[in-house]
Amino acid sequence: MTNPENPKTAESIYDFTVRDIKGNDVPLANYKGHVCLIVNVASECGLTDSNYEALNELYDKYGESQGLKILAFPCNQFGHEESGTQDEICEFASKKNVKFYLFDKINVNGNDAHPLWKYLKYKQGGALGDFIKWNFTKFIVDKEGHVVERHGPTTNPKDIKSLEKYF
Repeated sequence: MTNPENPKTAESIYDFTVRDIKGNDVPLANYKGHVCLIVNVASECGLTDSNYEALNELYDKYGESQGLKILAFPCNQFGHEESGTQDEICEFASKKNVKFYLFDKINVNGNDAHPLWKYLKYKQGGALGDFIKWNFTKFIVDKEGHVVERHGPTTNPKDIKSLEKYF
């Protein structure tokens, strides 16, 4: 699995391999030529319903027509709002009619943060520092695999109007 130890050495997200929700390795190079929206998600967050609904709407609007890829990473680091097993997360997502890609539950902060998330934070630090504040932090990645924008948890995905300029 390709995952640079130092986020400063990666040239794009394409240098990383992640695991999907079923445990399969997925090279992010598979998404070359696509705009990606990468987000940390949780099943029991106060922002879950609105974000899942909006992410599905974005997928409906741009998934086929523009090739948008939405990559969602469950995370249990904030209020233990994603405490379920992989199977429970899949069941929850199925009930929400999730259409976007779900990946393995990861950490986004701390020493054991997933290397991809270390890279995302390095490329687009937050207003309060290079850490993820809460669930549903969103990163836009352009067609070349470069992190171009970061949006906070309270930004509804439907309100990210700048997304269209990357298609």
